[in-house]
Amino acid sequence: MTRPPRRPQRPAGGPRPPRRKPLDPARRAAFDVLQAVSQRDAYANLALPALLSERGITGRDAAFATELTYGTCRVRGLLDAIIGAAAQRSPDAINPVLLDLLRLGSYQLLRTRVDAHAAVSTTVEQAAIEFDSARAGFVNGVLRTISTRDEASWTAELAPDAATDPIGHAAFTRAHPRWIAQAFADALGPAAGELDAVLAGDDERPQVHLAARPGVLTAA
Repeated sequence: MTRPPRRPQRPAGGPRPPRRKPLDPARRAAFDVLQAVSQRDAYANLALPALLSERGITGRDAAFATELTYGTCRVRGLLDAIIGAAAQRSPDAINPVLLDLLRLGSYQLLRTRVDAHAAVSTTVEQAAIEFDSARAGFVNGVLRTISTRDEASWTAELAPDAATDPIGHAAFTRAHPRWIAQAFADALGPAAGELDAVLAGDDERPQVHLAARPGVLTAA
């Protein structure tokens, strides 16, 4: 009787394959919503609350997931320009899943107080899980390049010239699509010189307010 071939065994004392650590719940939730937005044109403000509820993510994890999701979506154009420069290729030429991972990692590097090592390592680990070590190495290289400079430095290099393209410059430096900056400029009319300040205000993180409704919720 012919015996089935034996699987090759790891030599005694040989190196074990690396054990990859997946994203934590908050980052995983943000990543999944970013993919839904990119691939299915989902609305982040609808997809994220449903996902947080479904997975039982609350408290600080929910707040972190919310910041990563909405923040990354809000400045996606700026992040893509920086990623393209760091990768030395068009974002359109990068695998969409890898691109969403790079957006998630670069947002943490440029716009949060997350430790740079944590931002890079968690993203690289997920790239290895989603793909392979080669593409994880690509993500590692791009994010490490991005981490060598802050947002202001990248923006100064990549923004359109303020003298020849003031609206494009304001749009880029304040992380807005050009058409929105143009709409603001048209609405401001003679006060178009205030465009940069208006876009800066629009780019601020929204504040959360609580209202104590009489008979429904007490101030306490």
